[in-house]
Amino acid sequence: MPKVAVTDYSFEALDVETAILQPLGCELVAIKEKKTAPELIPLVSDADCVITQFAPVNAEVISAMQKAKVIVRYGIGVDNVNLAAARERGIPVCNVPDYCIDEVADQTLAFVLSATRQLQPNSLTVRSGAWKLAVPLTGMKTLKDLTVGLVGCGRIGREVVRRLLAFKCRVLIYDPMLKGEVIRELGASPVSLEELLTTSDVISLHCPSTDSTRKMINGDTISKMKPGVIIINVARGDLIETEALIGALRSGHVSSAGLDVFDPEPIPKDSPLLTMDNVVVAAHIASASVLAVRKLRETVAGIVGMAIRGEKLPNIVNGVDA
Repeated sequence: MPKVAVTDYSFEALDVETAILQPLGCELVAIKEKKTAPELIPLVSDADCVITQFAPVNAEVISAMQKAKVIVRYGIGVDNVNLAAARERGIPVCNVPDYCIDEVADQTLAFVLSATRQLQPNSLTVRSGAWKLAVPLTGMKTLKDLTVGLVGCGRIGREVVRRLLAFKCRVLIYDPMLKGEVIRELGASPVSLEELLTTSDVISLHCPSTDSTRKMINGDTISKMKPGVIIINVARGDLIETEALIGALRSGHVSSAGLDVFDPEPIPKDSPLLTMDNVVVAAHIASASVLAVRKLRETVAGIVGMAIRGEKLPNIVNGVDA
């Protein structure tokens, strides 16, 4: 009986996965809450397939896998999996790249509109019993008058561009993987990272967490941004140097932020970000919708099923042929 190890999951139960994999004779063995790497080793050591969400599937965990045919991540990003270690062991790592595109794009726009229209401070002011504009008039922005810069323009970024253009703003894109003509065809302007940082009124992050992007928003890059810039992050928390962002929010150089992801996660309960009126936060939920989560779980279980049947696997992100 093939063993499918699930390192962690945020759903109520694994009924969707069970319905797909049990008819194949699979046994699902799962840990619901995210554990440390050493705690995962007994779970994965004899697993035929491994499914993971946020747990640290590092080199130590991968080296303990004796039988694994595949590691599949619940989601798009795979930064919790050591891709090089899996590649050395010949274990393909798969993701779900077409999941939650519209949900995350919608969340991005929600954060942008919240920041430009000052929804949070105005709501808090009215709730406190006052009936007035909560911020200086200069804090109320109209998207049509602003320049929005996107760092990264994959599937989600492109949907964000389509939404932004409906608000008539200027859209800049920095994405070294895209040709300029592709960006222009989207209705945006290709720029260098330097130009994006210095000219954008709103900066939204849509790139993966890699060696070249981690902490890309730091004290130095923030200092290049326009005073009063708005920062949105629905990608990965470690793209931003947290202390640098906190300092810039306190000084006003960054006027506000919309954050769905943090470094670390969960966000510490004593983080200053949780007490700032000019910061809107969410618990890494931009991807959430009934249909998106259903598609995610069915796709992940389907990939595991393909591995069990010995079929060619889709969405391999670490260069291992399977």
